[in-house]
Amino acid sequence: MSHLEEVSAFIEGAPPGELNDVVTDIKILTQNEPEIVDQLAPAFEKYNEEQFATVVISSHNSLGGGRYFDVESSSSFDFDHTTQAASNVQSHVLEGAQADLVKSTLKSIGTYVNEHYPNAAFGVYPIEVDSKVAVVIVANKYSPNNFWNGRWRSLYIYDPSSGSLEGSVKVDVHYYEDGNVRLITNKPVHASISSGTGAGIAKEISSAERKYQEELNKGFVSLSEGAFKGLRRQLPVTRQKIEWDKVTGYRLGQDLGGGSSKR
Repeated sequence: MSHLEEVSAFIEGAPPGELNDVVTDIKILTQNEPEIVDQLAPAFEKYNEEQFATVVISSHNSLGGGRYFDVESSSSFDFDHTTQAASNVQSHVLEGAQADLVKSTLKSIGTYVNEHYPNAAFGVYPIEVDSKVAVVIVANKYSPNNFWNGRWRSLYIYDPSSGSLEGSVKVDVHYYEDGNVRLITNKPVHASISSGTGAGIAKEISSAERKYQEELNKGFVSLSEGAFKGLRRQLPVTRQKIEWDKVTGYRLGQDLGGGSSKR
């Protein structure tokens, strides 16, 4: 692996909401190679498209040349992957065989997202030469003051010819207070939609994501009651809580051990 590939891997693996922090660290670590940041454009593009950055940047709504389109606003725009800024907005009217399905799905997905996500972006796009439909949902929640950030990403591909819905839900949570813990999950989704309507697609996505949310909740309880408890004792060996405000006055062996110690 080349040095540029190693640095690019840091960009591509940046936790949710922490890309700027990673870039700052890279600049510090590569002070003798200031030109290397300018060579990271492909890594920024890959990160933004995979993470569905900002106003939903993905490979599914890419027009090429750093330009993307948005169905809801009927517009296209340039996107700077380094600064994550959009510019040069122009009209982009969706046409094609799947245009009506895309628009109806977008409306139904919008209702679902607004009801279940406090802060999310979403998009629906025709893909594969207008033969299939892609549904993208991304929700971010950042709490750096509490040392954690998280992102939920959903991607679904609907095939009108077979009625199949294939996709995945990815959750990425980083907790870094007095440590460094990161949860990364990838849940495959497989379903069949007989109605072939936008409402039917949204209903199936809602059902799949509700079930996965329940699985995650059960998993967290299991971790808390099982694996995490196994990492440390609930109480010291003495089975008594330490009075931390008096810890400087303890005499090891006598006070902590509950017995007498010989001097």
